[in-house]
Amino acid sequence: MLNGYAGKMLFVDLTTGKTWTEPVTEELARNYIGGYGFGARILYENMPKGADPYGEESMIGFTTGPLTGTGAVMSGRYTVVCKSPVTGKWNDANSGGFFGPELKKAGYDCVFVRGKSETPVYIWITEDKVEIRDASKLWGLEVEATEEALKEELGEPKLRAAMIGPAGESLTQMAAVMNDGHRAAGRAGGGAVMGSKKLKAVAVRGNKPIPVADPEAFREQNRINTQLITKPSEAMAGAIGAFSAYGTGLFNIGSALSGDSPVKNWGGSGIDDIGEEEAQKLNLPTFDEKYKTRKYACANCAFGCGAFYDVKDGKYPIGRTARPEYETWASFGTNCLNTDIEVIMKCNEICNQYGLDTISVGSTLAWVMEAYEHGDLTKDQLDGLEATWGNAEFMVQMTEKIAKNEGAGEHLRNGIKYAVEHFGVGQAYDTTAGGIEPGMHDGRLSNGYARIFQFDPTPGRHVKSGNAGAGQDAEDRISSDLFMLALTELANTTGMCFFFHAFLGPQAFTDGILKQLENVTGFKFSQEEMMQTGQRIYAARHLFNLREGETRKDKTISPRLVGNPPLDRGPLKGVVLDNERRGDELYTSLGWDLQSLVPSKEAMDALGGLEAYYADLKYEV
Repeated sequence: MLNGYAGKMLFVDLTTGKTWTEPVTEELARNYIGGYGFGARILYENMPKGADPYGEESMIGFTTGPLTGTGAVMSGRYTVVCKSPVTGKWNDANSGGFFGPELKKAGYDCVFVRGKSETPVYIWITEDKVEIRDASKLWGLEVEATEEALKEELGEPKLRAAMIGPAGESLTQMAAVMNDGHRAAGRAGGGAVMGSKKLKAVAVRGNKPIPVADPEAFREQNRINTQLITKPSEAMAGAIGAFSAYGTGLFNIGSALSGDSPVKNWGGSGIDDIGEEEAQKLNLPTFDEKYKTRKYACANCAFGCGAFYDVKDGKYPIGRTARPEYETWASFGTNCLNTDIEVIMKCNEICNQYGLDTISVGSTLAWVMEAYEHGDLTKDQLDGLEATWGNAEFMVQMTEKIAKNEGAGEHLRNGIKYAVEHFGVGQAYDTTAGGIEPGMHDGRLSNGYARIFQFDPTPGRHVKSGNAGAGQDAEDRISSDLFMLALTELANTTGMCFFFHAFLGPQAFTDGILKQLENVTGFKFSQEEMMQTGQRIYAARHLFNLREGETRKDKTISPRLVGNPPLDRGPLKGVVLDNERRGDELYTSLGWDLQSLVPSKEAMDALGGLEAYYADLKYEV
């Protein structure tokens, strides 16, 4: 028995209808922890090189971590892993809610699905059985309707499900995997991979306890971790209290004016193009007072940073809806030069119900607006809509067209790169990293984000910890980068929420997450072992890409995202990043060739646990 793990991985082949389990070995658990660590190893071993993301050989996985399902505070996360139809490389997307813990309690640490069904299906998992069931009546339903239909059909009002909406069914490359109605593993087209398999949902129900190595120490550390949030220090009380009340949207105004939020397709300045007075329209407490009905917390969360709204009037009386997250506020807000809360809520609701990534959809609208401003796109090409900055009618109607794969939406539904190729215009306004629209934090303010956007094996990600490097010499900057890289990799694979260590700092990670990981699994991690494990998992994701043919030239970032040309006004005026230098520093410190990105055998040996990759690298074991 492995403490902290259900001990089994479920495999499903939708072509043959076969299901089987494989054990979670101690070697896999110790070296790769869980989450996308497991995913990177399993997909590498089970997907052949060059597999079509939409083909029968393609796999999609739903993975948990060792803290998931144990009741550990902040441990409600799960990860979707696949080969991205957007980038053609490795993809992982993280989500909260309750699906991950429920999967673990049903008896499985992960579910990996391959093959393709000829007709719509869903997978039903309980402690006693696994079934592939007909989903014909569910196909075409929106996300919340799908979940309700599953509960009714199965007679299980407490089931949890990871599912797709109509956007995933139509293979929209911005399609997300949704759970709990409004939570999204949104990035890089995982929903489209599900759609290509005719897989509408994975539904789970379970009550199995997860064994822990030291129950008494676990309970005590859980008490300490909880109090770090519920009874914070005087210095942290204000920030933690505000975040618990208002969630990620707490930062709307400050981010809009400081240069953190991208403005006008990453080409503007919040201070100048929006202004302090107009930015107040994004003040979240005002909207909570008007619309909020209750808080929402993911499984075992002490923050409770989510909320539900009830929008009964105004331009878009959408009724019960989820409060938008910061990334949505920024992508449909500042990046589109829009401060109309009703527009943002409506676009968010469309994306949630159809199953779409709000970061990519909002970013694509911003690209359209800039192309329209410069005369590269016309009303005729946009179904008669005027794509002027902040135009509510355009934003809502085009989001609906993307969701429904109608009209111009058919050519925008796969994101900016696809739109540039289709229309043959707007290359200068392309704001992508590695082919995907990045998270809504401007790397010119914190260039640790720019490094991650370009060089992480999963490009464009925002739920990573990056060090800005300001005021540091190269040695200190590289040391900080490696530490944060390892910390984030390990934290993301445990099932813990990013906001635990993002708010409380690296010390909370080592004192909180690492200690709890030891209490649950029995695995002890020294500082050196933490660094090795984090770098090993990072390398595993990278080695998947390497086998797909990725080299340094594929590690791209749009010039505008690094200040080329530099802005001529605002907080980021004149800022130009030498991102390639940051890449050189990172790869040199990891022991990877700067152009081929092939790790040296010495670097692989030093990390250990990577022998499964040696044959493809032509290294002798």
